[in-house]
Amino acid sequence: MVLLIDNYDSFVYNLARYFERLGHCTRVVRNTEIDARGVASLRPEAVVLSPGPCTPRRAGCSVEIVRSLHADLPMLGVCLGHQAIAEAFGGRVAPAKTPMHGRISAIRHDGRGVFDGLPNPLVGCRYHSLAVDEAALPDCLKVAARSEDGTIMAIRHETLPIVGLQFHPESILTDGGYPLLANFLRMAGLPAPAELPDGERLQEWSAFEKPFGLTKCEMHPAGQAGMKSPCETTP
Repeated sequence: MVLLIDNYDSFVYNLARYFERLGHCTRVVRNTEIDARGVASLRPEAVVLSPGPCTPRRAGCSVEIVRSLHADLPMLGVCLGHQAIAEAFGGRVAPAKTPMHGRISAIRHDGRGVFDGLPNPLVGCRYHSLAVDEAALPDCLKVAARSEDGTIMAIRHETLPIVGLQFHPESILTDGGYPLLANFLRMAGLPAPAELPDGERLQEWSAFEKPFGLTKCEMHPAGQAGMKSPCETTP
């Protein structure tokens, strides 16, 4: 089971759907409704920290989970989740050079780990006003990708299967979202299909349909997928 920590993001179930389509049962739990001990008790095979509107310090249990369980569980952080990984290991976030909301960038990467076999540069969609501060990046975290202006777009732990992505692999504006997430699953020692799903097409989905018909795992709370908590957007 992939445990997805919901940082009160409007599109968290899009990210969950990607993992479901890659063959993995996904459970979604909000960051205020669990702690690191609770995560460990669920015995997930991997943890994904979702995007969200806050700073890492206000992202509920996200930083605590990384600090407490980084040696035990593969982890992927997206946007705010990426920033939470950086802070958990002693880094910090700062205002981005340019706020980027719903905008695409050419992202140059090192071709390793989650980027194995992906185009270079990769087109990625960004929604953020903060970014990981490279000057404070701890030695255990390595820069894996950057945007055209040098902003960090991905980090990875030097020895553990822990990755942060500033851009959104689940966005329809990002190229290669499925291959990237499949690569994370492989890094985590989990199976990923050799034949990957096609990218999502916006017109196929209706707001009145169930998010994606999970039947094997509980979605929690299923009825509030589109709500965000009012949070500040400055550190």
